Amino acid sequence: MTGPPHSSTAIGHRYKPYQRGQHSRLWEFQHRHGLRSPGQRSRSGCRVTVASDNDVDMELSEAVRRRRMTRNFSGRQLPSGLLDSMLADALRAPSAGNTQGREFVILEGPAETARYWEATTDEVWRSTSRRIEGLSRAPVVVLPFVDPEAYVSRYREPDKARSDGAEVEWVVPFWFVDAAYAVMALLLRATDEGIGAAFLGNFRGESALRSALGVPDRYRWLGAVLLGEAAQPDPPSSSLSRQSRPIIDVVHRGRW
Repeated sequence: MTGPPHSSTAIGHRYKPYQRGQHSRLWEFQHRHGLRSPGQRSRSGCRVTVASDNDVDMELSEAVRRRRMTRNFSGRQLPSGLLDSMLADALRAPSAGNTQGREFVILEGPAETARYWEATTDEVWRSTSRRIEGLSRAPVVVLPFVDPEAYVSRYREPDKARSDGAEVEWVVPFWFVDAAYAVMALLLRATDEGIGAAFLGNFRGESALRSALGVPDRYRWLGAVLLGEAAQPDPPSSSLSRQSRPIIDVVHRGRW
């Protein structure tokens, strides 16, 4: 049995030519909850074999190739329960020392997401940006925060402490690495579900955002993940005019 026609407008039921693999996680989720029959096909190009109710063997390469940033959202809400499932997967990303010092603040709906835009942008940008209208319609904004103190404390514990007793020199702050892992997992899961997603970096307004959301001062903010149904038109970023560097130029084998 094939999936619904491409003209369907509900989130979770819109298809693109490449979204015809079998049993995406959304499909499995909806099947478990009686929303679809097991014979229907996945919306994502990721190939998935359902071994049992709790054991899913997924081919990830298609999601990696298809992932892109969405800059125009329709404003339609995500299916009930899907966001929590996606966040649970994102939090399974690697964490240094299993510290788990990354946390998400979730804003849903215009009243809540407006607090993000007000804290991190100014009136000049909002009045001149060609992207703000489409971006601000995203129904969900995921804000990853990290706790550096949790990592410093964890790496003082016996199984992580340096043998000479010296403090760890955080040349690469693991807390930001862990948050980036979780964000990438979230972006890939969104691609698998056929949901639009975009990552916006931390350029301004971190203190104002912490204050607006009641986030403790010790936490640092990485950026924002926007989630929702992609709308058209969604012109690609001008950065895509830059040619991808071939693997032969960026992979060095044996030595530089």
